[in-house]
Amino acid sequence: MAKDPSRTARNAAMFNDDSGPVSLSVQDERTLGSIHNLAATITACAERSEEPVLAIPARSLGNVSFNEEKRVLQMGNKTTSRELFNLSQAKSFMQTALVASGAKRLIEMGKTTSIRGLYYMLKHDARGTKEPTFHDQGECDPVIEDCEVLLSALREELHLFADKRGDMVGNITIVDSGDEIDCSRMGSGGYAIPSIVEPSVIQFKECKAKFVLHVEKNTVWQRFNEDKFWKKHNCILTHGNGQPPRGVRRLLNRLNTELGLPIYCLLDNDPWGYYIYSVIKQGSINLAYESERMATPAAKFIGVRSRDFERCGLSEGVKISLNDVDRKRAKQIAEYPWFVHKKDWRREIDLMLKNGFKLEVEALVSRSISYMTEEYVPRLLREGEFLD
Repeated sequence: MAKDPSRTARNAAMFNDDSGPVSLSVQDERTLGSIHNLAATITACAERSEEPVLAIPARSLGNVSFNEEKRVLQMGNKTTSRELFNLSQAKSFMQTALVASGAKRLIEMGKTTSIRGLYYMLKHDARGTKEPTFHDQGECDPVIEDCEVLLSALREELHLFADKRGDMVGNITIVDSGDEIDCSRMGSGGYAIPSIVEPSVIQFKECKAKFVLHVEKNTVWQRFNEDKFWKKHNCILTHGNGQPPRGVRRLLNRLNTELGLPIYCLLDNDPWGYYIYSVIKQGSINLAYESERMATPAAKFIGVRSRDFERCGLSEGVKISLNDVDRKRAKQIAEYPWFVHKKDWRREIDLMLKNGFKLEVEALVSRSISYMTEEYVPRLLREGEFLD
């Protein structure tokens, strides 16, 4: 069958680069090695007239366990097969190989792109057909995650990034892609935490801070930044705009493991705040294979606590009634292996359920605009009242 000249031209324009040889990091070499091994395995099967089969580690709750010693989630040994000659799996087999090929090209060019960018890079009709490689982004994203576990490489190590959803300010100077950045001189906006924060991209040059305060939302972070909390208490202030993205979680891990900084989390008093803390501390199911790099077992929950409505003298108007979904989620979280044997956490969740309401961090503003920055958090830090 004759080649489609327009398709060939598109591919050439997409992947050609005239910037000269690229200097690869040790991690780049390692990731390329994994991709080459995958390709060699498929090729060897073809040469022996055998069916190529991909064994992809299962990203499910049933294949995840809690490592008591390391205090993180870990992926088990269960795998799912992806067979080229199975009619229902042939397309997903091809998509997996295609994503790996796209990552290889990005690494070799020394370029990065978003997961959306990779989707468009790889989207075309299969030769001689009108069948697209991917119908939509939703079909591509799970294959990228499959490639992560198959190649034992984070998405960021495949040179893929996501949208920025976190900021940092405080007494630390970093080097980001060769540029020195003093995070104590970032104004009201702070330093936008990128999704790729590996040592090859970001290095810690100087750190005078004594700890990290991670808050759930940008609105709370703005209050702490405006009140110069990080300056008064010599710390680093971060947020993840809700559920923190991978770049923020990885950065928290590095700040703790490489610089020895304690990590304190100020989150909503509701099942979703508890879950965010759980992901920061123990890791997530989808990333269980990389929990040691993504989770921070030493992180502490500083608040908001179920007792704070009475203890802080908050007004009735800040209460948010629990609904059935909240109650169900709270009971599920209470049964997590890393919470189930912790009496303090079970009391915390039980008290929230008994109260019948939840509290957002912003509820503290009902006392005064800077109550959380000038009284609430300083007192907890002073008294060491944390949940582990």
